[in-house]
Amino acid sequence: MSGGGLLVAGTTSDAGKSVVTAGICRWLVRQGVKVAPFKAQNMSLNSFVTREGAEIGRAQAMQAQACRVEPTALMNPVLLKPGGERSSQVVLMGRPVGEMSARGYHGGRQESLLGTVLDCLERLRSEYDAVICEGAGSPAEINLRRTDIVNMGVARNAGLPVLVVGDIDRGGVFASFFGTVALLSPQDQELVAGFLVNKFRGDVSLLEPGLEMLHGLTGRRTYGVLPFRHGLGIDEEDGLRVSLRGAVRESAVAAPAGEEVLRVAVCAVPLMSNFTDVDALAAEPGVVVRFVDRPDELADADLVVVPGTRGTVKALRWLRERGLADALVRRAAEGRPLLGVCGGFQLLGERIEDDVESRAGRVDGLGVLPVRVRFAREKTLARPVGEALGKRVEGYEIHHGVAEVLGGEAFLDGCRVGGTWGTHWHGALESDDFRRAFLRAVAARAGRRFVPAPDTSFAALREEQLDRLGDLIEQHADTDALWRLIESGAPRGLPFIPPGAPA
Repeated sequence: MSGGGLLVAGTTSDAGKSVVTAGICRWLVRQGVKVAPFKAQNMSLNSFVTREGAEIGRAQAMQAQACRVEPTALMNPVLLKPGGERSSQVVLMGRPVGEMSARGYHGGRQESLLGTVLDCLERLRSEYDAVICEGAGSPAEINLRRTDIVNMGVARNAGLPVLVVGDIDRGGVFASFFGTVALLSPQDQELVAGFLVNKFRGDVSLLEPGLEMLHGLTGRRTYGVLPFRHGLGIDEEDGLRVSLRGAVRESAVAAPAGEEVLRVAVCAVPLMSNFTDVDALAAEPGVVVRFVDRPDELADADLVVVPGTRGTVKALRWLRERGLADALVRRAAEGRPLLGVCGGFQLLGERIEDDVESRAGRVDGLGVLPVRVRFAREKTLARPVGEALGKRVEGYEIHHGVAEVLGGEAFLDGCRVGGTWGTHWHGALESDDFRRAFLRAVAARAGRRFVPAPDTSFAALREEQLDRLGDLIEQHADTDALWRLIESGAPRGLPFIPPGAPA
């Protein structure tokens, strides 16, 4: 017998679907419900490697953490990793199966994946009491409905009730709710149970007349009004918002344990991937993290991070065009702290041979690390454990580039020369003891009287954050009504709102 389910859709991208899904998952697990997350198709450069070596979206990995279960490929069977304006790498069941243009994908390949998606969802529903699914973008993209496998396509095939989330902070939420329903076919509309308002500021009583009118117009109720809260985003799909770093952008940085703060500049390279690596730095009291794209912004940085990227050669070209490459080379020559992660590590090396990602052939790197990189067609997906700076480190690897380290001091799978460190390992800074040792080494080289706080636990901070999301749902949504949706499906007899989807 299949467990219950719910699809969390949105009026737009960035309406808050990932956060609401995680919040519902955490609320349910606190009620003793065995629950799992699911997103049929994700487009993101932020990914994660499961214990079985499968690559999935980081948002689904964090939602699995909200459920207190181990993430698996079943939770995100299709992952699209953009490589430019018009093409993406298609990752199916955790493994890359090739590059494809948007036209090619929507022209037929996407529909062929529906069976895989539905099989994964059914397997999860057979193992869990409930599966909370996340949609993508808007379910009312009428040009894409025929090939949809992530919004109403999966909802209709799996018989899932749909909750539509709207971001009221950007305005127009009532029109967005009404228009979303009115652009769906009668069969799809039957599954849209109602709405959830997200990011509300102010007195809810002022909103209630509008919610009553919306109910009268659509026959669908609003299941909750979630207040605006700073720094609630879990690992984002794309953009420059990072989960724990949100607190750095939106509020004062916690006072340092030592006498001075430590300033970290992250180069905002094109196709930046897994920039969530710097979350753990931003979680440290007294560490100020910012993204930069000009060489003068590196001048006062105590540490510069060159993050991962899905386009190493493109990022290298971008750094040179902006003058950042010269600034990084000077910094390395002066022995000032510099960290390259994955693609950022690769471009700090002497040479890159790429006939896979960019097909640019042999390209000179920045030459600050004794490393040569050759891109292999097979992608490395791993969950390594090791030691650095005398501390245990866990991480994960996602890369086509194979590094040949020709010198320097060993550092994880990469190397260190002077004040420059390079590694393919994502997530290493989430290991608390290692992060503190690394920051002490950076502070010593930068001449800063910075001392890492002795008790910062990145894992505990994430748990607190997920609990805050669960609290939002528990305190500001009609949880009894939500559970009825999950258990029993959409209410019967919901009215059709014209005009419906075009023929």
